[in-house]
Amino acid sequence: MRAFIFPGQGSQSVGMGQGLANASPHARAVFEEVDDALGERLSRLMWEGPEDELTLTANAQPAIMALSIACLRVLEAEAGLRLADKAAFVAGHSLGEYTALCAAGSLGLADTARLLRLRGQAMQAAVPPGVGAMAALLGLDFDAVAAVAEEAAQDQVCAAANDNANGQVVVSGHVEAVARAMSLARSRGARHSVLLPVSAPFHCALMQPAADAMAIALAAAPLHAPLVPLVANVTAAVVSDPDEIRALLVAQVCGTVRWRESVLAMAAMGVTGFVELGGKVLGPMIRRITPDVPTITAADMSGVEAIVKSL
Repeated sequence: MRAFIFPGQGSQSVGMGQGLANASPHARAVFEEVDDALGERLSRLMWEGPEDELTLTANAQPAIMALSIACLRVLEAEAGLRLADKAAFVAGHSLGEYTALCAAGSLGLADTARLLRLRGQAMQAAVPPGVGAMAALLGLDFDAVAAVAEEAAQDQVCAAANDNANGQVVVSGHVEAVARAMSLARSRGARHSVLLPVSAPFHCALMQPAADAMAIALAAAPLHAPLVPLVANVTAAVVSDPDEIRALLVAQVCGTVRWRESVLAMAAMGVTGFVELGGKVLGPMIRRITPDVPTITAADMSGVEAIVKSL
């Protein structure tokens, strides 16, 4: 039993998807549809850069999604593999949750691209530059980091934003509060703490304006029950009802990405292998969470071909 999983922000790089588009008309069609949906050549930015523009949240989110879906379309069209036949569950890390829903037929590709463009713009606009920050705290478990964040907040916002893996938790909030959390974490045995190179403090209460924007957009989006159940970020539980999915996607903007718990839940439900499409960032997390459950990854044609052989 396998789960198909999809990466979040940070997996983008200049040149992403170009080899896939050159090798497969099915991949090329994905990038063209995303370009059309956004009314611009996002694919050119993906392939030629500049990197600082690709890294902008409003560009990175639809770009990462496009690469993931292109990998899936090549698998489906050229290898005859159907997601619904091969996957017991889908899941994605933050923006990857939208990719997972697109992969499972819950959202159309063009709608997914437009939603992620809006999501990126709204998240970027929610907090002025320099006001917020995110930091990875390594070596403490989630409960310890949540306690650190609560103490560090004082009269500001600081929250445990991403529970990525055992001993790998990210905090998010006001820049001063995040600095306090880093200091507190080190005093309580954290092995390392590092500020992340992000443009806004994602997955905390400072993102409420973005959550409000997504609530309006998702209410109008045609969203169907997925062909394969989704394991949602904010609950680490299975969901298939479209209205519940909408509510969880809104909650996800400010809520904790419970990735560690999601992986454990899928393993407990019988998943014996993960397939990561569009990046190679979730596999290392999974190895820390469930070392005995393998992950195969694909972000280019050679990776897709390797998956075909393994499936």
